[in-house]
Amino acid sequence: MPIEFKEPAQAEGHIGRLSLPGPRGPESLRFILKGEEVTISGFERQLPEPSSASSRGKLVKAGLADSGTALDEDGWHAVARAVVHPEGVAAQLRTQTGLASALIEEHVEGATLRSIHARVWLTELFPGLQPRTGQESLPIADPAVRGMLEESAGEGAPRPLATVSYVYRDLQHLHDHLRQTITYTRRANPNPYDQSILARRITRAVIAHPCRLEFEDDTEPIHVLVVRDGITRITSAWALLAGDDATPDEIARLASECLLAEKPTRRGSAERSLSQRQSLGRQEQLDHLRGEFLRGLDETPSDRAVRIGQTLVVPAQIAVGLQAYPGGALPEVELFDDAVRSILASVHVEFKGWDAAAQNVEVGSRALRRVVLSGQVQTDIGAADLSDIVDLAVGRIKVEALPTVFRDKAIPPTALWRAVYLVHALTRPSLYREVKRHAMDIKGTRAMKFIGYAELLGPIVDLPWRGAKKAVLQQARNAWANGGVITADVRGSWEPVPTERLTELVPAALAGDFDARMTITVAGGIALITDKLLTRNVGSAVGRTVPFRADVHAVIADLSRQGNEAGLWLLAHAADRFEADRQAKNSLTDAQLTRVTDLTPYYTHVRIDVSASDKVARDPGGAELALDQYAVVATSDVSKAEKAQQELSDSANDGKELSIDERAAIERAGLLRALQTANDRLSALTALTQGTTLEGFGSKDEWDPLYKLSSKLLHAIYNGGTTLVGTEVFEENEESEENEE
Repeated sequence: MPIEFKEPAQAEGHIGRLSLPGPRGPESLRFILKGEEVTISGFERQLPEPSSASSRGKLVKAGLADSGTALDEDGWHAVARAVVHPEGVAAQLRTQTGLASALIEEHVEGATLRSIHARVWLTELFPGLQPRTGQESLPIADPAVRGMLEESAGEGAPRPLATVSYVYRDLQHLHDHLRQTITYTRRANPNPYDQSILARRITRAVIAHPCRLEFEDDTEPIHVLVVRDGITRITSAWALLAGDDATPDEIARLASECLLAEKPTRRGSAERSLSQRQSLGRQEQLDHLRGEFLRGLDETPSDRAVRIGQTLVVPAQIAVGLQAYPGGALPEVELFDDAVRSILASVHVEFKGWDAAAQNVEVGSRALRRVVLSGQVQTDIGAADLSDIVDLAVGRIKVEALPTVFRDKAIPPTALWRAVYLVHALTRPSLYREVKRHAMDIKGTRAMKFIGYAELLGPIVDLPWRGAKKAVLQQARNAWANGGVITADVRGSWEPVPTERLTELVPAALAGDFDARMTITVAGGIALITDKLLTRNVGSAVGRTVPFRADVHAVIADLSRQGNEAGLWLLAHAADRFEADRQAKNSLTDAQLTRVTDLTPYYTHVRIDVSASDKVARDPGGAELALDQYAVVATSDVSKAEKAQQELSDSANDGKELSIDERAAIERAGLLRALQTANDRLSALTALTQGTTLEGFGSKDEWDPLYKLSSKLLHAIYNGGTTLVGTEVFEENEESEENEE
């Protein structure tokens, strides 16, 4: 009997009659998966027909006759059952012009592994052994793995086959282990491929090979195709078939019951082997799924039809041949499994895949291109053409054309202003929404917060200075992944204010000009991030590099607060001093500085002193003070930095035996902070009642404890201070007070 598949909730009218509409090209659909909308590309209203026995026989015959392969007849039957178009693979093998010319060759230590590339049915792919489950302490033991040699009556040693044997205790052990593998794989991957597979099917080929399942209780062997790389992908495919609410255990039950389905031999028919009965059982499951698919092909495909159509056919690289090298270190019976494991290691360990930045460039550029082609964006980017903005972002339009792109000759044609205008354009609500939607579709994710969006912008922004600032590029991209300059205000409504010097915008920003303040925020924030003066939130840096932990976007938001004068001047000076073709001296570590003999090629970012005429902090000799990460974060929130510094000092003294002088110093500092806080409260109290007839100190009864405590503090401090500075200063203060009275 066919396995009963769990039917997801359907919108009324989704299930159609059993019919196949006329030929259509691939369709794009909108699909709701777990409450999230997914764009499905390339949905086709037909599935391949099941292969015939004669076409499978042709592949078996062609495979056995090919000198570049190394499978026995049972192995080729397993391949033929799994392949969607066995006659096509057979034709390739028959028409090759040289040894193994139709096969993929991969050279590993001691052997050459040969494979075919084909589309296979999901219902024929058994999850094999993998390191992820092998290293865990799981209740069901893995089967024993044995290599296999060719059974030959000819002369010479038998050659190794491109297959292995998994030895289980009994059929129950196979069933339990299969369910455990799928269940654990599902639980071990918090970000499965469900959405990506639903959107585009499985696109990267799984790595598979024939396998003989043997049993210690003398149960007949079963010949199948096992997957060695891609188990997470096929588990996600089964999850889509199981339904949105299916648990890992339910997904495993569905997959294992389908893979181990068995069709009994009819009474009076010739007895079939267990392997044949199970292959017929899987064929029944495949026919059942195809029937469900066809029933769901109404004008709007049903939920079930879409899930089946996107998961049932899987690309696979199937190992079918092995050529051993003479003088190898391993026994020939071990060669094939070792070769497969070498390939898996090259995929997961040795091979260096795209780094995060390369992925972000790819996703970002493709998402931008899709936005342009869709024509659905209601542009709120001013006079600029959307396609020009995209070309500027990906480097097809150079920095020099920046004023032309944004139709404003006042824009300085510099790399930093390119970054400012791109960040502004790509954070406008309509463009932000559409780019994010397409990026999620490309990445196959259900959600993307603004931090993830900022990570996409990082490699777009740094395009002009990647070479000149290569030494700090990774730290800058990490900062973008921590939110970059994408604050809540930056995502709001504003327009860049072009100017030759950002410091000229600070007075307007302090006076309430939001456009000026956001222009300073983006330009200065990018300068600080690029020159490694603002890095991602790392706890180990607290107390050494920064005074307290804070995300990059939060620091920039605090630096650019309306009332943070020092912060706005810091951002403006950082932007004005930024150079795209040189590295800032501030970005060098102490060790790097000691190796530099000529500092001429470097420029310097400076600290801020709001009391100075040019707002630049200097030492007693008049030299500018260099900016560092600590000063940047501290300027964003001075009170928080002071509090963090005191807490750090207090914690450093915990458990330490301090001298009387050290303890007195700590108490003096604490007393001063308390008095400063009291003075702030006094100022706030008097400010509340200024210009009114209200008495800030309340009644005499309320005023009295304030007076007595303050007098007590005054006299205590007075008495302690006379021994240091004499009584004259205090007597002068008392005389002035008497005169005022």
